[in-house]
Amino acid sequence: MRLPKRFVGFIVTIQSVLFFVHFFLYETWTFSPSASYHPRMFWFKLVLGILSVSFVTASVLAFRYTNPVLRAFYRAAAIWMGFLSFFFLAATGSWVIFGIARLAGLEMNFHRTVEWLFLVATFAGLYGVINAGWTRITRTTVRLANLPAAWHGRKAALISDLHLGHVRNGSFLRRMVAKILREEPDAIFIAGDLYDGTAIDAGRAAEPLSDLTAPHGVYFVAGNHEQFGDDSKYLNAVAAAGVRVLSNEKVEVDGLQIVGVPYRNAAQDGLASVLRRIRLDRDRASILLTHAPDHPEVAEAAGVSLQLSGHTHLGQFIPWSWMARRIYRQFVYGLSRIGKMQVFTSSGAGTWGPPLRLGSNPEIVMLEFE
Repeated sequence: MRLPKRFVGFIVTIQSVLFFVHFFLYETWTFSPSASYHPRMFWFKLVLGILSVSFVTASVLAFRYTNPVLRAFYRAAAIWMGFLSFFFLAATGSWVIFGIARLAGLEMNFHRTVEWLFLVATFAGLYGVINAGWTRITRTTVRLANLPAAWHGRKAALISDLHLGHVRNGSFLRRMVAKILREEPDAIFIAGDLYDGTAIDAGRAAEPLSDLTAPHGVYFVAGNHEQFGDDSKYLNAVAAAGVRVLSNEKVEVDGLQIVGVPYRNAAQDGLASVLRRIRLDRDRASILLTHAPDHPEVAEAAGVSLQLSGHTHLGQFIPWSWMARRIYRQFVYGLSRIGKMQVFTSSGAGTWGPPLRLGSNPEIVMLEFE
């Protein structure tokens, strides 16, 4: 398997960062100001060494192979990556407290501080794993100008970012389908990243979608994870399950304009070009289904009434949630407005990488139109 040079460079960079973080954890755990605590055990080094290469190794294999053993390995490595973030914050916090204490001339038991903060990090990680598997129903009302009378009081389900692959598969999708159907929506929107982009039997994984029905249609647009390369196997699998795949096109349902633009075409210039070609009727309400809330100003300028997106995951957990909020600001999650257009960004139903959520919840969104 020959890997592109850029991909190899990316792997080397990520692995180098992981080596540093694991070394930092080791030095934090074994450091003692009085030189009286030295648990520099061979097994401790060995375990941290294995953990430091586990996620990159599992990820590289996951893009080419899939089997029960590899899926278990990938899931374990991904969970450790989530815990690693919390342990890194705990270790950093330990050194900050130690530095402040030294400057203040206070005596402190450094290792006891590390133990307590690492315990907090452990409980945070455990809660994150549990929370990531608890999908909520989020309900919101959207008031749209020029909404056709037929759509008053109708409901639509929005789901995104299931990331079917080595952590979650068809059984997870089956549970999500059951949750959506219990809500009896009039329309269903799937805003991309149904797949994780790793090796998977795309057709088999999408089979539960065949049970997903709504009076006014089920619609899908591709996300960035479907479009890492050739997205045809994913789009064909979704279409074969009876879902309408929208690719730079508009459909009209009882006077409501529904537009779908896949991730690859939703860059600033591309999105503007697609929306110009589609020719929205500004005097009637419209919905734009696109994976990421990257350029809402472009959709607003084109006269879109409501944009539905996912992609951000609300960062999943700290510290990444802080970064997501900084990047996407008001559009990182929930219902927001830009000019005359509203945007709803879902935090998604699944996870990417570590199957943890802390400070964000997995969700299916139920929109009621007024």
